Amino acid sequence: MSTERLPSVTERRRVASPDVTPQALAWHKNALWMGSRDSRRIYRIEPDGWKVFQESEAPGIPWAAVSIGEALFFNLGEGTADDRYLRRYSLDRGFSETDRVPCPEFTGSYLSYDGSHLYLSQWYKRRILELDRSGNILQTYDIGAEICGHTFFGGAIYVLRGTEQGNEDWRIARLDLETPGALLDLAKVPFQSRSLAFDGSNFWSNHRVANEIVCFALPS
Repeated sequence: MSTERLPSVTERRRVASPDVTPQALAWHKNALWMGSRDSRRIYRIEPDGWKVFQESEAPGIPWAAVSIGEALFFNLGEGTADDRYLRRYSLDRGFSETDRVPCPEFTGSYLSYDGSHLYLSQWYKRRILELDRSGNILQTYDIGAEICGHTFFGGAIYVLRGTEQGNEDWRIARLDLETPGALLDLAKVPFQSRSLAFDGSNFWSNHRVANEIVCFALPS
């Protein structure tokens, strides 16, 4: 199916972000976690009442986040060069000072997790990297477009891909990890999205320029 004929995602809900420029986004322990690019603060949000019940400062720009079971991993931009590091975050201890792994070439943006390995996307190289615990590259997946978010479920990575140029043009695609090269566009995403999370039923993404967070589903 050509991208021009793709249906649009079905928007379920659109809510105001608790802070400006919502960037990182993850679903963790029945809550939505958001990191603000400009304020460098992270928020734990109860989705039903849309209430913030935890807030803290990040030691860098929170570009992405992902749940890894009992904890979260954030991709943080640190220092004047905005070098990217993967940092573990737990509810009781906050950001770890020891579990801190540099991204390959100190670059990378969005994160997903398959239960065993982290996946890190590189926006301009248009690829997703499967990493081991030390940040070494195990496998590379060519996405063929810029990447503004991805999340894992059901044996596949769902990825937001397209271009930032002009008015921005994004679509959600499914990358089947069991079949190399099996990348299928599913629907258009008609807003300037950043990050992708899945709550078990619906997707979530940031409409960063509007300071909003959007819940949506794939078209039926």
